[in-house]
Amino acid sequence: MSIVSKSRILVLGAGFGGLEVATLLSEALGESAEVTLIDKSDAFVFGFSKLDVMFGYREPEAVRLPYSNFAKPGIRLLKRTITAIDPVNRQVTTNDGVFEADFLVVALGAEYDFNATPGLAATTEFYSVAGAEQLRDVLPTFTTGKALIGVCGAPFKCPPAPSECALMLHDYLVNRGVRDGCEIALVMPLASPVPPSPQTSHALLAAFGQRNIDFIAGRHVAAVDNARNVAVLDDGREMPFDLFLGVPKHRVPQVVLESGMSENGWIPVNPRTLETSYENVYALGDGANTGTPKAGVFAEKAARAVASALVAKVRRNEDVVQYDGIGTCYIEFGGGRIGKVEVDFFSGPTPTGNYHEPSVALRADKENFGSSRRARWFNL
Repeated sequence: MSIVSKSRILVLGAGFGGLEVATLLSEALGESAEVTLIDKSDAFVFGFSKLDVMFGYREPEAVRLPYSNFAKPGIRLLKRTITAIDPVNRQVTTNDGVFEADFLVVALGAEYDFNATPGLAATTEFYSVAGAEQLRDVLPTFTTGKALIGVCGAPFKCPPAPSECALMLHDYLVNRGVRDGCEIALVMPLASPVPPSPQTSHALLAAFGQRNIDFIAGRHVAAVDNARNVAVLDDGREMPFDLFLGVPKHRVPQVVLESGMSENGWIPVNPRTLETSYENVYALGDGANTGTPKAGVFAEKAARAVASALVAKVRRNEDVVQYDGIGTCYIEFGGGRIGKVEVDFFSGPTPTGNYHEPSVALRADKENFGSSRRARWFNL
C-alpha cells in the first residue's frame, strides 16, 4: 500500500501577507497539505493602530490580536525565532527546531535599521509599537517648541503615515490648547506626500497649509544630534527640535540578509507571481521588491497570488491568479475625517490613483477594513 505524502508549505511571518496566505491555503486545501506558519511574536498589531496608541486613543493591550486566536484547518502556527534560512534547500532553522519544506513563503516584513541613522536609537520614533508607547508618555509633556516628524529613508511602510502623524499631532495640540506655542514640520524623502496620486498629495499639502505645517519634500534625516536637539538632513541642513518623531530607515530582517536572498536591502521577486530566483520559494509583503508600497493591503493582495500558485502546484492544475498591484489606503486628515486613495501600479505605464475626499462617513469604511480582518483571521 503506497502512502501519498502531503505537500509541506512553510510560511515565515504572520503579518498581513502571512496571515492571508495561510488562511487562503486553509480554505483551499484544508488538511490535504501540511502548512506551518512561524512568527516570533505572540500577537498581531495593525500598523494604523500605532498612531491611535501614540495619541492615547487606544490602550496598547487593546490593539494586540493574540495569535492564539488564529485557528484554521490544516495550519500549524508556531512561535519561533528564525535564526537561518536556506532558500536553496528550503530549510529554516529556528531557536526550537529545523523545518524543511516543499514550498517556502518568506513574509517576514521590513525591520528598522536604527544604526543607519546616527543618533536615532537614542531618540523617539513612532513606527514600532514600543516607540508609539514611549511617545504616548512623552506627548503630554510637549507644550511649546518645535515638533519634527523626520523620515530617515525610503522606501518605508505606509507612505501616508507621516502625513497622518502631522495632521493628528495638530489636532492633539489644538485639543490641549497649546497649538499656538508649537511648530510642526515634516521631512520626507518623497517628492510629494503620496506620489502615485497627485490629487491626494494636493489635498494633503492644502491641509498642511491650513494648519501651518511645514512640509520639506525630497529630503531625509541623515543624523540626529541629541546633545543639541538637532536633526541633520541629507543636504547638510540642520533642523532644531524640541520633540522628534522619527521614521527609521527600513530593510529586510537580518536573517534574510544573511540568507543571500536580498539585494540592496530587499528581496527581488517577479512582481506578478512573487517568485524569487530560488525554486519554489516566494517572497511577499514589505520585504519583497514588487514596485508597490509597503503596506498591509498590498501584502494581502500579493498573498492571494502566492496562495493561488501554491494551490495550483499542490493540485497540479494551471488556474493561477497573478498579483494586480491594486490597493486602497485610508488617510487620517484630522477632525475625525478620513480620506481614501485607490492606487493601481501595474495596469498602465505609470501608477494611477483614484482619490476620495475626506469625510466622517469614510471612517466606517476604515473601521470595517480592520474589523473584517480581525474576524477573518482571529474570529474576533
